[in-house]
Amino acid sequence: MASPEVLAAVRERSTRTEPLAANWEAVICPGTVKTTIVHHALLALQLRRQHPPTVTGLHGLIALVGPPGTGKTTLARGLAGELSKVYSGAEIRLLELNPHGLMSGEHGRSQQLVSELLTEHIPALADDGTPTIVLLDEVESMAVARSEASLSANPVDVHRATDAVLTAMDELAAEQPNVVFVVTSNFVSGLDDAFLSRADAIIDIDLPTAQALKQILADVLRTLGEQHPALLRLAEDPRLAQVARTVEGIDGRQARKLVMRALARRMETALDAGRLTLDDLAAAAADMAPDAQEVTRVRAA
Repeated sequence: MASPEVLAAVRERSTRTEPLAANWEAVICPGTVKTTIVHHALLALQLRRQHPPTVTGLHGLIALVGPPGTGKTTLARGLAGELSKVYSGAEIRLLELNPHGLMSGEHGRSQQLVSELLTEHIPALADDGTPTIVLLDEVESMAVARSEASLSANPVDVHRATDAVLTAMDELAAEQPNVVFVVTSNFVSGLDDAFLSRADAIIDIDLPTAQALKQILADVLRTLGEQHPALLRLAEDPRLAQVARTVEGIDGRQARKLVMRALARRMETALDAGRLTLDDLAAAAADMAPDAQEVTRVRAA
């Protein structure tokens, strides 16, 4: 029986019971990014069944790196649904790990929990051969760059926890070819070099371009338009491109919130979203623009 900390750190999901592909469609980014993720996952699942890592060098590890709010975690969740399509609707398991609950101040405990999770609990869950995506969000909390470990932060335990991750990755690569790890990080510089060297692919998920921001805004408006039809016309307004250009430099999460901020500007739109105008969006964009936010921070200081 796994320890309570390990059990609490894992959430099991499945394409058999959840429409995980919706996560994939929600992220608007260059198509090559999504294609690269899918191809590396398929390669890891196919070739590792036939050849050992000593031949292919594959560890079944994909790293998605980049600023917060760019859709890394959402893409990792959606990958299971996307793979299910490739496998003609076959079940794909998704295991979401919360590494923060494994980091203990008790001497040696972090290493013990990380090892138990990766070398015992996950293999037991995946032992039925079902293709399994393991999402490890904010992996820098488990694979800290040992060369940068602070002397004041118990570096011995930091080293041991990272060592446990590396050992487990090697074992899983050899013994569980049906398991693919997708890890995310906002701070790739904080990741251990030996961990990064095991990644089959390190994929940058960048901030959205102005064109992508326009698509995100239009997507939100179309979805709201299902209940408020007037917003469907607003989603097609060519002037939406200028709104997007105003906020170029924000992330995708902030772009979706821009529409909410625009709705909150007036009592009328807070009560009836269908009364939203392009002027409302433009005003919210002016407030949210990176330059405007910087001015606000300076004034507050």
